[in-house]
Amino acid sequence: MKTQGSGIRDQGSGVPQVSILRPGNPRYWRRFIGPVVIVLAAAVAVAPLLLKGGSCGHDFDFHLVSWFDALNAWRHGILYPHWTASANFGAGEPRFVFYSPLTWMLGAALGSVLPWTLVPMALTFLLLAGTGLAARALAREALGEGAATLAGCVALFSGYALFTAYERSAFAELAGGIWIPLVLLYALRDRNRGAFDAGGSLWQRAFDGSTALLAVAIAGAWVSNPTVGVMACYLLAAVAAVRLLLERSLTAVLRASAGAVLGMGLIAIYLVPAAWEQRWVDIHQVTEDPGQTLENNWLFAVHPGLSMAYHDQVLHTASMIAVIMIATALAGLLLCRLRGRLPGTRQWWIPLALVPAAVLLLQFPFSRPLWNLLPELRFLQFPWRWLVVLEAPMGIFVAAAIWPGESARGWLRIAAGSACAAFFVAMTGYAARNLYQVCDDEDAVTPMLATYRSGHGFIGTYEYEPIGADNSVLATGLPQACLVSDPAIELGKPSAFPDAPPTWDTGQGSCEATYGSAGTAQNSQPEHLRIAATIAQPGFLVLRLRSYPAWVVKVNGRAVSSLPERPDREDGLMAVPVPRGEVTVSADWKTTTDVILSRWLTGLSVLLLAGLCLMERRLSRTRL
Repeated sequence: MKTQGSGIRDQGSGVPQVSILRPGNPRYWRRFIGPVVIVLAAAVAVAPLLLKGGSCGHDFDFHLVSWFDALNAWRHGILYPHWTASANFGAGEPRFVFYSPLTWMLGAALGSVLPWTLVPMALTFLLLAGTGLAARALAREALGEGAATLAGCVALFSGYALFTAYERSAFAELAGGIWIPLVLLYALRDRNRGAFDAGGSLWQRAFDGSTALLAVAIAGAWVSNPTVGVMACYLLAAVAAVRLLLERSLTAVLRASAGAVLGMGLIAIYLVPAAWEQRWVDIHQVTEDPGQTLENNWLFAVHPGLSMAYHDQVLHTASMIAVIMIATALAGLLLCRLRGRLPGTRQWWIPLALVPAAVLLLQFPFSRPLWNLLPELRFLQFPWRWLVVLEAPMGIFVAAAIWPGESARGWLRIAAGSACAAFFVAMTGYAARNLYQVCDDEDAVTPMLATYRSGHGFIGTYEYEPIGADNSVLATGLPQACLVSDPAIELGKPSAFPDAPPTWDTGQGSCEATYGSAGTAQNSQPEHLRIAATIAQPGFLVLRLRSYPAWVVKVNGRAVSSLPERPDREDGLMAVPVPRGEVTVSADWKTTTDVILSRWLTGLSVLLLAGLCLMERRLSRTRL
């Protein structure tokens, strides 16, 4: 490993002196060339989006609505919102409890300073640039500046990164390209190996300044996407096991254990409520949809019937990308072996070399026992999601195999860089032509924003619906509150269009009286609802608000519990019993016990992280 300096030796003492690179030194600016190249490469990768507009991939609407609602909550002083008010046509859902917060917070933050039409492109650019920079940081452990920068570009332009950005608009999964290389970096880094060989302790080697950063990387993976978090933890465990076998030392196991536990503690504020409150929603629907089950997503699987035709088309694209990426990684590894260019030490490159083989095995049905045995692994749904783990190792082996050595002539590096640049431009062209998803008239950013501001609301997410409820029977156009005698009465008439939700209007007569506008999907105060009404006769107020245990509902200041006072409805709306006369109904989001516990765990983990940083600083030695 190298220090940041020239390593000049003092003539009198023989002690190496570290020279500090300052802005006046040309070498100071050279270290910025690689990151700048990667940032420019990310700009090239999103250039078609600037010309054609954002790609309305599979998850585009879901993310866009989340950004709208998060920013609206912030403007009302709710820093960490839980409720997506515009979902389910204004009845809302607890999306922010379960969906990892990084990308919906980033999207909302960008929306506060940029026009909404630019936000998807800006976020894609940031995540792709982060992917390239993180892969480059991992590669710098074993490769020079030029090769490491090439490795970052290969990861950035990998088929899976572009597929995720263009075809799927899966921003949360795209963020995984940042954290996975960092998990590998801090799991594999061995800065105190020399001290250990000279008689240093196991603790000194394990806690060399990498464990605290590993914890942050694990936390970042979970806060980006639950599937990325699952993959990061299993990847970390596998790397630790391989290093244990190679080194016959508990160093990697000790670091991985401490990093994983502390990292998950840091984001307990998200993880604990998301895990505990799953019992309140139909979360299992996420793995029960035929198109999202593990068994229907093996490599090149084909299914009979028209209902799975589009699914199979996307699966074929993902399968082709998987085969090409795995073959490229293995070819790069073989060429490195033949040319004697295997990067780093055995303990460093062997865990990376096992990644493409492991990813390949997980794409076939014979790996099903492993998917069923390991906890939460089936939650990944799509075996090809493991390709995000392959991006950085593939980039490293390709760069190590083809980039000219330090002694090569300058024109060779120029030729290699030019050829790679041309290939990356071609990859961008392929994504723009074959992966780009044209927006329907109603799905583009501008009409979506107009719909949001109109208060009509949007379709909800099935896995976040209340237990026993059915999103398909929830009507559009409902008033804020509807007075009924029968709390189970259906509101809305079936639509004439297939798969369209029912619609409600005053002419149906299902409401004896209505209160509040039918065009207010976003509450004036998110997570707080107030209705003052004069009730002509006792009955039930059906609120345009989805039932959830975190809501505290009061009538004239008295809390109304759940059954039997608040009967369940098939559409999941809350039916609140009200007396005759002047009535004030309120619904306020309360801080539940699991949230309080999660805050304490996160606070404690932050203190432990600070202590770990101090301990690692004491144990670490200057690298020469």
